Amino acid sequence: DPLSMTMCMFVTGVSALIHLYSIGYMKKDRDYSKFFIYLNLFVFSMVVLVLGGNFLFTFVGWEGVGTCSYLLVGFWFERDTAATAAKKAFVVNRMGDFGFLLAMFLVVGHFGSLDYRTVFTHLGGPSPLSHTTALAISLLLLLGAVGKSAQLPLYSWLPDAMEGPTPVSALIHAATMVTAGVYLMTRVNPILSVSPAAYTVIAILGAVTAFYAATVACAQDDIKRVLAYSTVSQLGYMFLGVGSAAFGAAIFHMLSHAFFKALLFLGAGSVIHGLDNEQDLKRMGNLRRYMPLTTVTFVVGWLAIAGIPPLAGFWAKGDVLDNAFARFPVLWAFGLATAALTAYYMTRLSALAFWGDDRWREVLQAGPARHATGGHSPEPDHGADVGTGAHGGHGGLPHEAPWVMALPLVVLAILSFVGGLLNLPWHPSWAPLRWLGPVFGARLYDAHQSGATQWVLGVVDAAVAVLGLAVAFPLWTRRPERPALEPAVLQRSWYLDDIYDALIGRPGQAMAAFTATVVENRVIDGAVNGVGRLARLAGTGLRRVQTGYVRQYALGIVVGAVVLLAFMASRAWS
Repeated sequence: DPLSMTMCMFVTGVSALIHLYSIGYMKKDRDYSKFFIYLNLFVFSMVVLVLGGNFLFTFVGWEGVGTCSYLLVGFWFERDTAATAAKKAFVVNRMGDFGFLLAMFLVVGHFGSLDYRTVFTHLGGPSPLSHTTALAISLLLLLGAVGKSAQLPLYSWLPDAMEGPTPVSALIHAATMVTAGVYLMTRVNPILSVSPAAYTVIAILGAVTAFYAATVACAQDDIKRVLAYSTVSQLGYMFLGVGSAAFGAAIFHMLSHAFFKALLFLGAGSVIHGLDNEQDLKRMGNLRRYMPLTTVTFVVGWLAIAGIPPLAGFWAKGDVLDNAFARFPVLWAFGLATAALTAYYMTRLSALAFWGDDRWREVLQAGPARHATGGHSPEPDHGADVGTGAHGGHGGLPHEAPWVMALPLVVLAILSFVGGLLNLPWHPSWAPLRWLGPVFGARLYDAHQSGATQWVLGVVDAAVAVLGLAVAFPLWTRRPERPALEPAVLQRSWYLDDIYDALIGRPGQAMAAFTATVVENRVIDGAVNGVGRLARLAGTGLRRVQTGYVRQYALGIVVGAVVLLAFMASRAWS
């Protein structure tokens, strides 16, 4: 149907550019062939997910992308951080999958089928779906979507997934895995419409997640972690669109986000490549002078995600906020504040990387040894000409990536610029996404505001974005160290990971230790060893009876016969 085809086109289209980029980026990696096997299996699983005609087939693709994310995030598994991040992604996603499974049990129990068409056509049939059951199914599916699309409280795997190669980060964060949850919620829109309370829960969750992740991104120093929290925040916008019953707006933002987020991640990879694997923003600076192509393309992605008109992000984010304003004014305020923070932290990232002083000089002069004391986990030597910065043919200067990596940047920059043409809300005569009408029907666009309201909201969106940019740019181009603007509470993600560790991690470790020392060693092993000792004692006792003397065995037979005869006689007398 139109929804599956839309997803299929943008998944394969963006993935093709990421594949092309990976040819150069992973050129010298010793597991080059294995990387592309995993990458193609990942895309295959995502295509299975979006083309599935029933819940079960979708779940097969759902589990496929989860497995492949484990393989790709932990691709450099020799590093403890990568292996740990891969396990974390796998375990956290399993929590969400539990909800997906329970939802399927409810669906098949009520409808006797998992086929989408069968379920959706029988929602109001002879045995209509009650509001309570619909809410239960919606919330359980939401749990699955929260795990896959990294929303609160199951978001924490996504920033750690930056331990994988940069093309993996672009693939997971832009076009495939994280959008699976948004796709699932838009796919089951008829079930959501039966229980309006589900819309409210989804909208609140999306707005809170978007704001939370945006605040955390304002204080991160690793270029990829800033983009990771940005992804969590933008996914929150998509859930806000779903919760506002504006499915067209959610899909529009998903598509435009795929363009500029893939561009930003691949641009970050180009920066990392040009700086001999450095990822710390505080050790970059003034790269626009040495990497002009990367700078121009990255700036397009920066302005797009910040919501500066007329780039795609302005139209897509504005579409979500317009619908939120019509349905949840308070959540619209959260979304607007998040938009200001988005412009701020993306301007901070760009200013630290491409403007200011040449702080990278000590990086290239120090060479690989610098990573021994660094606060982040750099990527191993991988791509074409990596390592040529301070020791090769570039004279110790940052350098542009080869054309195979530069071409996807140019294509994605063009798409980020003109992507708004997919669904211009102020020009309904030009809206290609209206072909999703057969899937969503009247739920394609929920808000029908007047032209004046749309103009006012659009001006407010643009003003907020420009304000965030205007505040951040002079701050971070003049001085890279501003501790007052980077408090520990934001650097540590509001201590949520520490809270999870205290409430779940450490009690889990204590329970595992107790299980290993007490339950395993004393109870289970004790029971097994006790049976063995009992058998040995019984054997030792019985062995004493086996003397080998015939007369003793004959005596035993006589005694036994007498006992049996006495027993039979007593029975006869009674």
